[in-house]
Amino acid sequence: MAVSFLARDVSDLCLGKPPLRSLSASVTVAEALAVLKSSGESSVSVWICDHSQVGRCECVGKLCMVDVICYLCKEENILSPSSALNAPLSAILPKVPGLVVHLESSTSLLEAIDLILQGAQNLVVPILPTKRSGISRRKQHQKASTINSHNGLEFCWLTQEDVIRFLLGSIGLFSPLPALSIGALGIISSDVLAIDYFSPASSAVGAISKSLTQQTSVAIVDTDGTFIGEISPFTLACCDETVAAAITTLSAGDLMAYIDCGGPPEDLVRVVKARLKEKNLEKMLQEFTILSSLTGEVSASSSSSSDEETSTRTFTRAGRYARSSSYSARMVRKAEAIVCHPKSSLVAVMIQAIAHRVNYLWVIEDDCSLVGIVTFSNMLKVFREHLETI
Repeated sequence: MAVSFLARDVSDLCLGKPPLRSLSASVTVAEALAVLKSSGESSVSVWICDHSQVGRCECVGKLCMVDVICYLCKEENILSPSSALNAPLSAILPKVPGLVVHLESSTSLLEAIDLILQGAQNLVVPILPTKRSGISRRKQHQKASTINSHNGLEFCWLTQEDVIRFLLGSIGLFSPLPALSIGALGIISSDVLAIDYFSPASSAVGAISKSLTQQTSVAIVDTDGTFIGEISPFTLACCDETVAAAITTLSAGDLMAYIDCGGPPEDLVRVVKARLKEKNLEKMLQEFTILSSLTGEVSASSSSSSDEETSTRTFTRAGRYARSSSYSARMVRKAEAIVCHPKSSLVAVMIQAIAHRVNYLWVIEDDCSLVGIVTFSNMLKVFREHLETI
């Protein structure tokens, strides 16, 4: 029964999903940044289309604010952020092959799971047209020019969360697997990205970039290995590019506090400005000051409105604050790390991750010592291995 269930087409998981917003790989980083801020979405797809050849349209990447932030944190870009933003978008896309894979709508769910286990992080699936969706999509085209069709087709992302959510809907087919603990199943990975609380945040840029690619996060620990929190790409994706200045000047612990609010704390903003000045990073200081002042204007405007007006204006359907053209570092929830215990059951961990919209959970002991991390990919692997025994 479980085998036939996983033989379902991936198109079954794409019903009702919105079409991708698209960018050409030839635009500049600044142009892509403007689209990200105005779209209210956490990411956009990046495409290369050769119109001289029919059918040569390919999605080559997925861009989010974290890509831009990590790019601006590079040593050669810190001195002149505005110059860095004029580079072509292709300069900041990950060079890891196989991260983006195109699928046919008739591809089986089992094949999709195998691709994820082989390292694919973003699966691109064509949306099957229907009479009803055709009408609604035409309206979307009128509202958003960045939603593009390619070769007459629209596409959507098929994510690891989509697959886990689909499996959870028929979890009884895999009994007794879901009731077993993640410790007993051996799916806790001890290979984690971590940084000491007092280490410079700049030393974590590589780990942040890697965690984005792996759809995980960077743990913050103390000298005894006690888990304190995390620097999550999910949280950073809700911020704007000024976070690059904070990463350049703050410790990992201070950075966690900086992004863990409805806006950066004023005392830390002052610290960032002072340290940029000490480091003679005038251009970054200038841009940081301008954007920070715009942030204050947005915050003041929001606080002067009623709660009802604010929630109507600033929250998006996905539960995040909508981006404005000037500032986007406003989060619905605090960046609290989601944790579980080695004895937590597989189904409990699945539900917990989906409820918090994360692709992973940190695994800790009762004394808060970090055991490791369990990811959607780990979970899919154990489901795939279970099928081999049927």
